[in-house]
Amino acid sequence: MTDTSVVTVNVRWAPKGGFFLWGTRYNGGVSDAYDLRDWLFAWHAPSFYGTFIEVGESLNVEGLLLPSLEALDYLAQPAAVQHQKLEFSRELKDLTKLAPHVKEALTQGRFMPDFAKWKTGVLGWKLQLPEQAAAWAAGAAAQQWMDELIPAWTREDGVMRQSLEQLERSFPLLLRGKAASDVWMDEEDWLVSIGWQSDGTPFRTCLRLEEPATAGGAWPLRLVLQDRGDKDVLYEVSPEALRSWTAAGEAADSSAGERPGGDELPGAEAMPAAWRLHLGRAARDAAKWRRMLPWLAAPEGDALRSELSADEAWELLTKGSLRLMEAGYSVFLPAWWERIRKWRPRLKAKMKSSVGGAAQSVFGLSQLMQFDWKIALGDIELTEAEFRELLEQNRRLVQIRGEWVQLDPVHLAELQHVMKQVEKKKGLSLRDVLELHLLGSSEGEEEQDFHRTLKMEVELDEQLEELVELLNHAKQPPLLPPPDSFRGTLRAYQIEGISWLVFLRQCGFGGCLADDMGLGKTIQMITYLLHLREQRLTGALPGPEGREADNLDGPPQVTASLLICPTSVLGNWQKELQRFAPDLRIHLHYGPTRMKGPAFAETCRGYDLVLTTYTLSHLDETELSSVEWESVCLDEAQNIKNAYTKQASSIRKLSARHRIALTGTPIENRLTELWSIFDFLNPGYLGSLRDFTQRYVGAIERTQDPELIAKVQRLIRPFLLRRVKKDPSIQLDLPDKYEYKTYVSLTTEQATLYENYIRELFDRLDRMTVMERRGMILAALTKLKQICNHPALLTKDAVRSPWQQRSNKVERLLEMVQELRQEGDKCLIFTQFVETGHLLQRILQEEFGAKVPFLHGGATRSERDRMIETFQDDSLPPEQQPGIFLLSLKAGGTGLNLTAANHVFHFDRWWNPAVENQATDRAFRIGQTRLVQVHKFVTLGTLEERIDEMIDKKLGLSQQIVGSGEQWITELSTDDLKDLFALRSEWVER
Repeated sequence: MTDTSVVTVNVRWAPKGGFFLWGTRYNGGVSDAYDLRDWLFAWHAPSFYGTFIEVGESLNVEGLLLPSLEALDYLAQPAAVQHQKLEFSRELKDLTKLAPHVKEALTQGRFMPDFAKWKTGVLGWKLQLPEQAAAWAAGAAAQQWMDELIPAWTREDGVMRQSLEQLERSFPLLLRGKAASDVWMDEEDWLVSIGWQSDGTPFRTCLRLEEPATAGGAWPLRLVLQDRGDKDVLYEVSPEALRSWTAAGEAADSSAGERPGGDELPGAEAMPAAWRLHLGRAARDAAKWRRMLPWLAAPEGDALRSELSADEAWELLTKGSLRLMEAGYSVFLPAWWERIRKWRPRLKAKMKSSVGGAAQSVFGLSQLMQFDWKIALGDIELTEAEFRELLEQNRRLVQIRGEWVQLDPVHLAELQHVMKQVEKKKGLSLRDVLELHLLGSSEGEEEQDFHRTLKMEVELDEQLEELVELLNHAKQPPLLPPPDSFRGTLRAYQIEGISWLVFLRQCGFGGCLADDMGLGKTIQMITYLLHLREQRLTGALPGPEGREADNLDGPPQVTASLLICPTSVLGNWQKELQRFAPDLRIHLHYGPTRMKGPAFAETCRGYDLVLTTYTLSHLDETELSSVEWESVCLDEAQNIKNAYTKQASSIRKLSARHRIALTGTPIENRLTELWSIFDFLNPGYLGSLRDFTQRYVGAIERTQDPELIAKVQRLIRPFLLRRVKKDPSIQLDLPDKYEYKTYVSLTTEQATLYENYIRELFDRLDRMTVMERRGMILAALTKLKQICNHPALLTKDAVRSPWQQRSNKVERLLEMVQELRQEGDKCLIFTQFVETGHLLQRILQEEFGAKVPFLHGGATRSERDRMIETFQDDSLPPEQQPGIFLLSLKAGGTGLNLTAANHVFHFDRWWNPAVENQATDRAFRIGQTRLVQVHKFVTLGTLEERIDEMIDKKLGLSQQIVGSGEQWITELSTDDLKDLFALRSEWVER
């Protein structure tokens, strides 16, 4: 009859380690795990009577988790209750029989790493157990227990043993699983190798390779015994002695008799007495070497060869010695090998091409340079003829001028590949020469071009050395006196800038004048244009009729330069040109009456400069690309920062003898913007956009790698000139600029709108498609910023609805503007929203009783010019000049000169500090004579405060290289968005 009260206790190995125990009843039902814990551990004090035993689940069965060490203690002496009938499964019974023997073996230290498992690629241990315990230890669960238990035991009990993983890390050259280790290693060798047990022999068996006595001779090979206590004590073993020791050892093994005494072995008399009984170890080591490296065996097969050929010596130096050292043996190699083994051949191109003088010749980046090849091996330099002679000899080790060098076939193939690639290109271009010289070795970089496969250098001639010094600003080009027709005074650094542009033109290079805002890039460009005009009038610069023969297949050439700028500064350029260069003949290509079609080229003849806008560069691409310009200049060149736009593509197609970019911010958000500008200036210089991104952009923007940043700096430095206001060498004597943050809180109305909008946003967000979600997030950014500005902006009639006492930001602005007006100061107020601008315009006009101008993208050019002229005119009466100028951040943030203002307000914040700084520099520039104060409004507890915090944390990539839109926000998770948008109520006005 079945006893229904019996509970069977089962065991299996848990996936996460340790044993899993569960109970089953007679009908197959699973016993309650908590009851099972009480029954099994009722008398087990170490687990506090089961309290520390964890209840868990395995394969949908509830049971108990018993870690390895706790299992050892419990299974060696189970402590179950007596009142409940418990039946252990067969495997659990075996484990309880095994546990006492395991505990005893561990306590006595009778365990070691398992050599058999190691050979199969598995890390494991084995215990020295009594014979009767072997059957109990054969189970799968028992084996897994042993492998986890032993390392845990050594850690827990403080036994001075290392885990097998630690042992292997201390001897990392053991190639487990990669070679048939039993060919050269037995268990004793292995335990010695990993440091588990010590080697009792008083010497080490070593191999020594010596260089040949004569050039082309054989390389002597010797077996050497080294004293373990004194490394300087060495004994050389002759091939004959080694052969005798090997034969004696084999005879003893086959007869199972005693090994001969040390004194009976040939050559033993020269050894210390303590060594003689162990000489058979040297023979066994040599036999293992022959199995590992069969080509070391002598023809007789029972000894080592005494000499190696040059190829065999190279094989031992480069590969065989490493294999022996991996097995734990010492190999003595010629002293020079360690020095030369890491040598890689360096290809040198010694330039011999004359460029005709930097100030005389126009050659450009594509000009091919003539050179002689040199191959450097360490301190040894070979001519191309010597190198090719070595290739024909097909030798891997050769002595040249008293020095040994290795000629690795792989490296030689790389050299030949590069030389063939250069020959295919018919030489090195000046672009290649510059990049190699500026960056130095390209070794280790991903192969992008022919010279990146190995270390390659250029050796410049005197003229190219001078050119590189000039390009790197290490040496100043000859300074040019300002043209007589220039109506004004230039500062010293501006004369240097003009001279630099002219120098680049003479060399055929484009350049980026990236001076800080307000340092006079416009004036420098105007002076450059005047210089071209004087050159043409004196005959130093040929007109188009003098160049027709060189341009039979190209577009017609004109004497005019082309200047492309934003529409917002078109009038500013006209004013500055009229002021400083009235002699220049200017043609404005703008408006509905502009010339189109084939007549455009003829229209441009006779002018010095054609002015147009970025918008028309695409719309009128056909006309603008139909001629070759004397030069093309891009003002605010960051407008082509996106290389994929039609506008940027159209501008790159323009034909010109010289290309210039003017910008105070070559980088606003991404490094690819710099590539776009440089690809306009010097096409191909930075490679393709894909290559540039792979080599630099990704890593720099991800990790801010200083080494890569330095490389980009070195590449762009020759073609970029940047000076900043605070540079002592500029000597501007500008007044100081102080920045302040004005913190305001939300009104109750604003806070309610803000919280309601966020709640509705997140209620809908997770139900939207990806595109709908992105659109909703971008719309939310605008709405939340507008709420911070003024709640009336959420209505469709913001310009007529009541505004008083609804926005602390507006109230504070009015107070500050009132104060500065009383002191006779003027101010600029920037906002990123046109609706906010119109609302502020209405409020300011109502409060101060005078017309307040608002410059935004919808204003015509004539309106812009009139607003700027009125604001800058200090002679107007107060009722006509309120001293307040409202501007939209994008329309008024660049290219304007508004030095009449000495206060700048940023009414709402933009993500990109460079854009805000550009706007500030409308007032903080040359011509400013007063202290400039910058006020940035921040609404506490809102998205604006988060923006402010993020701006402060920016890493300043643009400043490192020479400085972000909002699209990235749409990729944030919902939780991150909540954190970004959340209203911190402690700042809300109550």
